[in-house]
Amino acid sequence: MALSTGDTLPDADLIRLGAEGPETVSLKEIGAGKTIALFAVPGAYTPTCSSAHVPSFIRTKGDFAAKGVDTIVCVSVNDPFVMKAWGEATGAAEAGLHMLADADGSFTKAIGMDFTAPPAGLIGRSKRYAMLVEDGTVKALHVEESPGVCETSAGESLLAEL
Repeated sequence: MALSTGDTLPDADLIRLGAEGPETVSLKEIGAGKTIALFAVPGAYTPTCSSAHVPSFIRTKGDFAAKGVDTIVCVSVNDPFVMKAWGEATGAAEAGLHMLADADGSFTKAIGMDFTAPPAGLIGRSKRYAMLVEDGTVKALHVEESPGVCETSAGESLLAEL
């Protein structure tokens, strides 16, 4: 069943590449008592994700902060090594976005946002979406109809919810 506005975001252990190697990051801990903007992409280094989605959250990071958003998190069904390199390549790491890997896709499946597109080589990936989460509760959720489009899930569209 797909996640919707008003639902509690399930806890998930995501992975990032830290100074000592891969480390587990609890989504519940990141969001406890905070407002977070969380967005997901079908794949690191894919065209729309790299040229539109991540840049939209880099551009709007200051505006989100001014409206009380504590953290911006990007999730992708990729490994933490790819997410770290992609965060550096896009400027997301320098901007302070959390680039987290849902390596096995378990979080993506738990919230009903998984999809498969064999012709594009995308197997068990995440739909493109963005959400505002306040202390674990989904306050706004924008899901794109097509993985190649970044309109309702762009940083500017989510920012308009605040």
